Amino acid sequence: MLEIERKFLVLDDSYKQLSYGSSHIMQGYICSERGRTVRVRIRDVRAYLTIKGPSENNGLSRYEFEREIPLDDAQQMLRFCEPGVIDKTRWLVKSGPHTFEVDEFHGENNGLVVAEVELSSEEEAFEKPHFIGKEVTGDRRYYNSQLRANPYCNWPK
Repeated sequence: MLEIERKFLVLDDSYKQLSYGSSHIMQGYICSERGRTVRVRIRDVRAYLTIKGPSENNGLSRYEFEREIPLDDAQQMLRFCEPGVIDKTRWLVKSGPHTFEVDEFHGENNGLVVAEVELSSEEEAFEKPHFIGKEVTGDRRYYNSQLRANPYCNWPK
């Protein structure tokens, strides 16, 4: 399945009051090579194995395959993932017909908040909520697989 999304920095925490739901996510990477990633994710009490292909069009789209797996299996898989686990809270915010997923990172990525919106085409218009800031679509530093290896706490301020 082709995933088309745009990614933005978040200006303030007003998204929390606008959110209609949130979940806690822990994820690790079995493989995070450029052009392909294999990820294990635990989202509250459900778990998923995801394979992503290379990014296209400056990070705007990529192929993604995801399957739900047993929670116990995911917990075991996290033990042999590459070093560095992503820990975040995902907030869901409606904006027009779209839903923005706002990721508030914890641990070594504490202080970083990024919002993504999935689109059905690269040209699809969408309404930006007021908390949306600079677009970072295609900036590899903001990929979760990169935040695992080079966490936000190590970035120059």
